[in-house]
Amino acid sequence: MRTEITLKLIAACALLTGAGGTFGQHVHPPSSNASPYAGEQAREIKSLSPEQTADLLAGKGMALAKTAELNGYPGPMHTLELATPLELSTEQKQASEALMKRHQAEARDLGAQLVQAERALDQAFASRQIDAARLADHTERIGRLQALLRKSHLDTHLQQAALLKPEQIARYAQLRGYTGAPDTAVPAVPPLHKH
Repeated sequence: MRTEITLKLIAACALLTGAGGTFGQHVHPPSSNASPYAGEQAREIKSLSPEQTADLLAGKGMALAKTAELNGYPGPMHTLELATPLELSTEQKQASEALMKRHQAEARDLGAQLVQAERALDQAFASRQIDAARLADHTERIGRLQALLRKSHLDTHLQQAALLKPEQIARYAQLRGYTGAPDTAVPAVPPLHKH
């Protein structure tokens, strides 16, 4: 009996040692003080990845209109992609195309201004030409541009919804996968305000 208990203890100790530790000692993963930002110090603009910069310059959505999209306000790009199943009229299609063209130009312009503003902030820090007053100027400009860019994306969804019939908006939600699942709320069809 005593031999059996001794063998079990030896086996337990062997398991602990085999797991990378020694008896009575806790095993911890190696610690690292490295920042999750490590490597990003080589970026041209530290606060923007190359992909984010490219998206801003291209006028891409970057999920800035998600609150409109998921609450039943279609965007022009996807509306045009779904023109056939939505049965867009010629007038609706032309108006959506014009809206998309205007919006893309505005979003590209604002995106370029935002990239330049982030670059200026980055350069102010890199050159040690920053103080509290300059910081306030830089961040206020960036905040204003971010707000204008988001407003542009959201306003485009408002304008697109006004071009569609309620049944087209409901169909859009279905085609985009926002309806149909039993536990998914159906976006409310927004009231149409003609401008």
